[in-house]
Amino acid sequence: MEAMFRWGALTALAPVAWGANYYVTHRYLPADAPLWGAALRALPAGLLLLAAARRLPRGAWWWRAAVLGVLNTSAFFVLVYLASQWLPAGTAAMVMALSPLALTLGAWLLAGERPRSAQLSGGAVGVGGAVLMAAGAADPADGANGLPGLLASLGALLASSVGYVLAKRWAAPADGGGTPGVLASTAWQLTLGGLLLLPVAALSEGMPPALDGSTLAAFGYTSLVATALAFLAWFTGLRRLPAATVGLIGLLNPVTGVLLGTALDGEPLGPARLGGMALVAAGLLLGRPRPDRTTPHPRTGRPDAPSARRAAAAQRCGPPPGP
Repeated sequence: MEAMFRWGALTALAPVAWGANYYVTHRYLPADAPLWGAALRALPAGLLLLAAARRLPRGAWWWRAAVLGVLNTSAFFVLVYLASQWLPAGTAAMVMALSPLALTLGAWLLAGERPRSAQLSGGAVGVGGAVLMAAGAADPADGANGLPGLLASLGALLASSVGYVLAKRWAAPADGGGTPGVLASTAWQLTLGGLLLLPVAALSEGMPPALDGSTLAAFGYTSLVATALAFLAWFTGLRRLPAATVGLIGLLNPVTGVLLGTALDGEPLGPARLGGMALVAAGLLLGRPRPDRTTPHPRTGRPDAPSARRAAAAQRCGPPPGP
């Protein structure tokens, strides 16, 4: 059980970094260059991880990495960028708050990972909390581009949910040990996704945006922390934890955004935001992994109490009579 909490804490680095990335992107990155913004976020991170992994795809992993690169990098980064520009923050957050349930359902359908009732209940409670926080943050004065922004947000939700489930499914060592490690597979999809974006960005948006000191620092955070580090943590969690648990941990994303807005922009918390954070915490507790009562105790290595009592009773009865 302690190992599950350690992997959960590592996975939590990703949504916390992504929650901070909304603020960085909104404040310091160009709003009119979503394709270049996505490419400059993905490619440096992918190349850095590729240099560390020093391993290229082989066999089926060439097309698998390309598929994951399109879903988790190219499509997702661009659609999230567009949704954040076309929709008020509250509306976009309400749509993306459905990601825990989408990830849970996708893992059930595509990977055969059936969720427990407590995980579904925790997801529903947590999503309700995220929606409540988003409603408390909504500003009627914000502009919106209606249907296109909603479709972009739903597209990002669908692309990331399918991509994360496929990454988890393909990570299963069913091919005789040929599955790459998290570092290599993350590097491949970020690099290929970024390379696919380069010609599209050049044709659609022309030259890359000018980078002054603050913009360069913002891209550094976005690429190195919110992408390279965050995706390593996220995909590690997907390999070690149930998809439903990882989806619930993702609810720390809007919580981080709300807390940063309060700390850096002086936004009031208010009853809706406080209540939403309480519901998210309740959802995380409700859907947390449960220890298997038949497994050894995590600290002592001894069986749990019911199993120990059964074993002791069997010893008292002695061996069965011989023939």
